[in-house]
Amino acid sequence: MARCHPRAMSRLSKPSLRLGRVLAEGSPFRARRSARVRDLLGPDSVGIRQSLVALAFSSLTAVVAGGFLAAMTGTLERYPGLLVLVPAAIGMRGNIFGALGSRLATSIHAGTFRISRRHEALVTQNVFASGVLSLVTAVILAVLTKILSPIFGLDSVVAIADLVVLSAVGALLSFLVLIAVTLSLAARSVERGWDLDDVNAPLVSAVGDVVTLPALLVASFLLEIDVLTNTLAVLLVMLSALTLWWSRRSLLTMMRQILAESLPILLATGILLVIAGVVIEHELETFAANRAVLVLVPACLAAAGAIGGILSGRLSTKFHLGVIEPTAIPGRPARRDLIAGLAFALPVLIFNGLLAQFASALFGFESPGFVTLLSISVIGGSIATLLAGAIGYYGTALAVRAGVDPDTYGMPLVTSSVDLGGAAALVLTIGWVGLS
Repeated sequence: MARCHPRAMSRLSKPSLRLGRVLAEGSPFRARRSARVRDLLGPDSVGIRQSLVALAFSSLTAVVAGGFLAAMTGTLERYPGLLVLVPAAIGMRGNIFGALGSRLATSIHAGTFRISRRHEALVTQNVFASGVLSLVTAVILAVLTKILSPIFGLDSVVAIADLVVLSAVGALLSFLVLIAVTLSLAARSVERGWDLDDVNAPLVSAVGDVVTLPALLVASFLLEIDVLTNTLAVLLVMLSALTLWWSRRSLLTMMRQILAESLPILLATGILLVIAGVVIEHELETFAANRAVLVLVPACLAAAGAIGGILSGRLSTKFHLGVIEPTAIPGRPARRDLIAGLAFALPVLIFNGLLAQFASALFGFESPGFVTLLSISVIGGSIATLLAGAIGYYGTALAVRAGVDPDTYGMPLVTSSVDLGGAAALVLTIGWVGLS
């Protein structure tokens, strides 16, 4: 077995030694821990079933989110730039909480996961870090939207104060739900013997899709009162600066390390997410005329991002435990995960097309037809999924080679790149089928 990553060794209390002792322990722990080792070495039938169920649930909730998005086209047209924030806000929630789940999954495999109220506990420090990141990145996304939109040809955007309120209030509302879901999922995984790497990305993505859009809509109601909007924007910027200052001065070492590693990559991926939103905003007229396609957008992006997240989570855990090495050509254990992940794509994308057509017929949204919807889903989604597989491996491997935590870097790289590449692929596919 390859050596464990040095940073992982210090952070996770020598997990490779724990792994090495698994088969030496006697009944009744041997069977359960041996099964966990087999899960680490490659996706088994149980892991595949867990992933498929999680992906199906992610597709259902993403279509619900897409239906919600299609129903608020009037709000999107009234507030230019809001559609830019939709993939950016959803993607950032996936980046922050996907990485959180990946870190918790690694701690579960290493045997260091404990729910505790102590400030210095691993889980508590992760919660604090996720809260700070949610608020700070929301303000950053608002600024990036205002700066980048004109550069990429989108001149009509609401005021910066409006964008800050939309982004930050939406992020705080989403945080309250997603932190509860992520911690509950981790605790349930320990209790039921699930592999958190197999279910974290799809389920966090699913909840993020459903929660973020209503949160943005609620935040948009605050824009009706100009004085309130401007005052609230100033307060949110000050709160963001204060929480960042507090976290840098804190004695909580792990929280500071997570923030130091996360903020640069989240800033970089935030740029990609905003550009993805601008790409989609340019097609607002097409989406308004064919709202069934708008239903499909979150589902396709969520499916590709969730599959990439599963790959990133599993590969990150294996890098931590020394099961695989960050080589230019993926080794056999890594190839097994990549092939299994990509095999999920076709049935999930077909399912997305069916769901989008059903939802459109149910709610009376304009549709270009089932065959066209299915073509957009399969072609655009397949391109995005191939991109997710490549970035899932090489992004995580690059993080290991750079000496940083692959749990923190792998997931944001995958989801943000997939959001941008997936948005571009969907827009190209929409053009190929003659809708724009």
